[in-house]
Amino acid sequence: MNKDIVIAAQASLLSCSICHLVTRKPRNIGKGTIYCPRCGERLHGRKPESLSRTWALVISAIIFYIPANVLPIMTVTSLGSVESDTIISGVIYFIKTGMWPIALVIFVASIFVPILKFLILLFLLISTQVKSQWRPKERTRLYRIIESIGRWSMVDIFVVTLMAALVKLGALADIEAAPGAIYFAAVVVITIFAAMSFDPRLIWDNLE
Repeated sequence: MNKDIVIAAQASLLSCSICHLVTRKPRNIGKGTIYCPRCGERLHGRKPESLSRTWALVISAIIFYIPANVLPIMTVTSLGSVESDTIISGVIYFIKTGMWPIALVIFVASIFVPILKFLILLFLLISTQVKSQWRPKERTRLYRIIESIGRWSMVDIFVVTLMAALVKLGALADIEAAPGAIYFAAVVVITIFAAMSFDPRLIWDNLE
């Protein structure tokens, strides 16, 4: 790192994790608690226990992702016959019926994006924990990407919810959300919290 550059820690600057206000740490505070003057949030130099919390959340999300794909996400009743679909079988169904755009959206939102988030979060955790100095700027960009796209995985849940609300024809046709939808929603929420708990500043701490 360029020695002419003054980093935030050297300048006694702290950033609020809620409102992002940058505050200068009082010199005589010692180890006392500092609060954000704008929103009252407790200020820390780095997010407390960032790596351990992120590890716990990522492992939990991976565990939940297994039943989210194995269990049916939607149950369709049509003319007395009941059919349950998982995420994969739903994508295959839309492909066979010629609805490629819907199949592509569900595949990207429900399969590609969650797996991509798992891989990137695991890469960031491992590289940060081993104090890697490899391409910090690119790794920070990877973090920003997963932080911004995580919520779009909820598209599949929105589709199931809308179809369940719209298709209510009694014995003729009915759509209900199945247990897989609950697990998948949990995966999306947990990965969002995992991305929030990871502190990207730890990537740059290894260069100091």
